[in-house]
Amino acid sequence: MAYVLGQQNAGALATVSYGTALGVVRAAKEEGKCIQVITTETRPALQGSRLTAYELREDGFDVTVVCDTAVGSLMQQGRVDKVLVGADRITKTGHVFNKIGTYQIATLAQRHNIPFYPVAPTSTFDLESSWEKVVIEERSVSEVEAIQGRRVAPKGVRVFNPVFDVTPPELITAIITDRGILRPPLEQSIRQAIQTIHR
Repeated sequence: MAYVLGQQNAGALATVSYGTALGVVRAAKEEGKCIQVITTETRPALQGSRLTAYELREDGFDVTVVCDTAVGSLMQQGRVDKVLVGADRITKTGHVFNKIGTYQIATLAQRHNIPFYPVAPTSTFDLESSWEKVVIEERSVSEVEAIQGRRVAPKGVRVFNPVFDVTPPELITAIITDRGILRPPLEQSIRQAIQTIHR
């Protein structure tokens, strides 16, 4: 049994058809591998519990939903074998922008010697932008202030609600793409993969 941790929704509901990170899980199952998937809630919009868990259950997977803050404890207990995450943008240096919470999962994975794999098509790669200059969107503060329409945060407090964070290449085992698996040094591997496309 392999225990795979996922972050965000990276299946058909977020992409198309087979999905990205969930596509890897689906392919493993089709090859006869026994997979148990752990998905984080992915606060504050809860894509993991609302979307990922639904997709996996519909596909007949053994799926467990955990609070985002439970990831470190699960890894410490040896209950995670690998991490698969989606990606909204990957720069030429191998910096991966994904749903908020991905960076802390990558950091914890490195601490516990767990492989960490972003999964994305090569159309996700941004070879023009410097990772330091990518502007991270912030969503409505109401997503954090309230749960199901009921206010939980006291009035008058400031709220910070970024949509994405950035995972640096040194925390990444490899990037799984439609052009193969890109391994460190990531900047070189990305450049070679993109050059292959344009030949």
